[in-house]
Amino acid sequence: MTDHRLEVADVFRQYKQEFFGRWGHTVSAQQSKAFRDICACQTPLLGARVEQCDHCCYQSTLYHSCRNRHCPKCQSTARDRWLTRIAKELLPVPYSHVVFTLPGSLSPLVLQNPKRIYDLLFRCVSETLLTIARDQRRLGVDLGFLAVLHTWNQKMLHHPHLHCLVPAGGLSPDRSRWIHCCNRFFLPGRVLGRMFRGKFLALLAACFRRKQLRLSGQLQVLQGPAVFDRFLRGLRKPNWVVEVRPPFGGPDYVLRYLARYTHRVAISNGRLIELREGQVTFRWRDSADHNTQKQMTVEAVEFIRRFLLHILPAGFVKIRHFGFLANCRRRGALELCGALLRAPPSPALLTARQRNAIERKCPCCKEGKLCLLGYIPCEGLIHLTASASNSVDSS
Repeated sequence: MTDHRLEVADVFRQYKQEFFGRWGHTVSAQQSKAFRDICACQTPLLGARVEQCDHCCYQSTLYHSCRNRHCPKCQSTARDRWLTRIAKELLPVPYSHVVFTLPGSLSPLVLQNPKRIYDLLFRCVSETLLTIARDQRRLGVDLGFLAVLHTWNQKMLHHPHLHCLVPAGGLSPDRSRWIHCCNRFFLPGRVLGRMFRGKFLALLAACFRRKQLRLSGQLQVLQGPAVFDRFLRGLRKPNWVVEVRPPFGGPDYVLRYLARYTHRVAISNGRLIELREGQVTFRWRDSADHNTQKQMTVEAVEFIRRFLLHILPAGFVKIRHFGFLANCRRRGALELCGALLRAPPSPALLTARQRNAIERKCPCCKEGKLCLLGYIPCEGLIHLTASASNSVDSS
């Protein structure tokens, strides 16, 4: 029997009272729901399904997952299904990775207005990339790309940024040919950063004028127009970070690359090392020190607080497509790109583990398929039924 590996849910369950006693007044409904779901995930609280192999009679009992998109245990299957679908849309060209990051001084404002600010971030990044790419002095093309929102850094602190995966080239203005970019250069980072900064601050000022921003607590001082203008002027001085990496591999490589970014949460269970005496120790990668792996120890209550900072608003879409890959244009544009490139998209295959998870292959014989035998009701339903029955009996 293997030892139980430490999970985020273990920290949540053990230090629930301490956390809510200290920070309960700040927890939103969405954060509270995520907390409950993560605690209940793959436990008897959610019930289970019993499966049997149709080839070797192997049986397994699988506790139901919470399916919350912020749960560290629920992302692998969702990611594999998404990758299966997106693999058909990858073009047989190199791709470039572009990262747009908001300044740290904006974090308090973002945390009070997450949906509005994150929407602004997507809008400004898409307009910046599409505008610069159409410039005849740059590429002179119509881009299509995918953008994924991350709100954390390796220490689980608030660090909102967008990862954009862009085909290294695009459609010509008359849509008659595909234009490739230079093998070692995609778009200028400084030019992207300046336009990104200008667009974002202009839209942020417009939101303020329309009274669409929440400014409470420590941000109450920004409610005056003159003070808010000074705040914006301070943000215009530094260069905003836009990292543009040279074009890299084709569809197969891109698929593996996407698997590391699209369905991540603030911290995975695999990075947790120890929970002892109210302290959580986890691994983190220090990018300022050549990506050296290090360890960090924080209070369990602080660990939970940091994790909940990254719970997105209900219904917020964190993976979006733009340009010719936008939902309304994607099918026709992909057919046109395939014809212009004169090559079918490379078959971007999943790993054997990913295929087996999707196809429900038997882990014992590797040949049969797991079939549903029945369900075990959740404990919550049993307790509810028992309580109702006792009430009827007593009456």
